[in-house]
Amino acid sequence: MRAIVVEEPGGPEALVWTEVPDPVASAGEVVVRVAATAVNRADLLQRQGRYPPPPGAPPYPGLECSGVV
Repeated sequence: MRAIVVEEPGGPEALVWTEVPDPVASAGEVVVRVAATAVNRADLLQRQGRYPPPPGAPPYPGLECSGVV
C-alpha cells in the first residue's frame, strides 16, 4: 500500500509518500481500507519527533480515519 511516512523528525518536508507493506490483522483486530483520514495535533507532534505512535499502532501519521472494514 502507499502511505505517508516520517523518515526523521522535521517540518512538512519530513513527510515522504512511499510504498509500505500491506497491514495484516492479528486476533481481535481488523484491517480498514481507508477512504479518508485527518491530521490532528498528535500527528503534528509525531512529525516533529515529540510524540511516539501509540503501542501497536503503525508508524504513520493519520491516527483518525474512516473507511471499510
